[in-house]
Amino acid sequence: MDGNGRWAKSRFLPRVAGHQRGVEALRVTIQTCIKRQIEFLTVFAFSSENWRRPAAEVSVLRQMFLAVLEDELEKIHEYGIRLKVIGDIEPFGERICELVQRGEALTAENHKLTLTIAANYGGRWDLLQAMNRAVEKNSAPVTVFTEELLAPHLAMSYAPEPDLFIRTGGEQRISNFLLWQLAYTELYFTTTLWPDFNTASLDEAILWYRQRERRFGRTSEQLESDQESKARSGRPKLA
Repeated sequence: MDGNGRWAKSRFLPRVAGHQRGVEALRVTIQTCIKRQIEFLTVFAFSSENWRRPAAEVSVLRQMFLAVLEDELEKIHEYGIRLKVIGDIEPFGERICELVQRGEALTAENHKLTLTIAANYGGRWDLLQAMNRAVEKNSAPVTVFTEELLAPHLAMSYAPEPDLFIRTGGEQRISNFLLWQLAYTELYFTTTLWPDFNTASLDEAILWYRQRERRFGRTSEQLESDQESKARSGRPKLA
């Protein structure tokens, strides 16, 4: 969700105004995902590198995270949303940790949308903590790591790998986000600043995604043959 600061600067507003408007854009995106029957939405709210920002801005972001958790948990539950938070959230303080734990427990049985907030998260951190957990959980010494050994300990082991990655604000990089999970994800970059991202913006990204051919290492001819076989057998193609 990139571009809050630039959005505010272009309007001669303090950066906090861009972050506040960004929260509104997130609400719209969540509502649109529910309407479009999208089952998983993961947002990069605060990266492990964002601690390098000015202390005043970091403090504002922390307070906004706290306010959202305090004010929105009941609404999230009422909408049938399951809340998950990934990342090392201890540095945010005890109150935020308590609210995250409460929110995840409260919404655990909801199925309309799984909303994951990545806070103090980094893809490299995710891989390292998964390796450490694998070593801790394995009764025998680990000498060789495999995908099967590592995958259950990744922060998003509860979710399928993303189909579509969206980055707003014009930058064309993934910036240490879900390094493992994005291996076969379609990457969509837009110059739209996050506070301006709306339902039309999301629909445009989804339309772009639908035009992509996802081969996962296979050829187009193999995909066509597979689709024809499924059509003949009467089984629906799941995407």
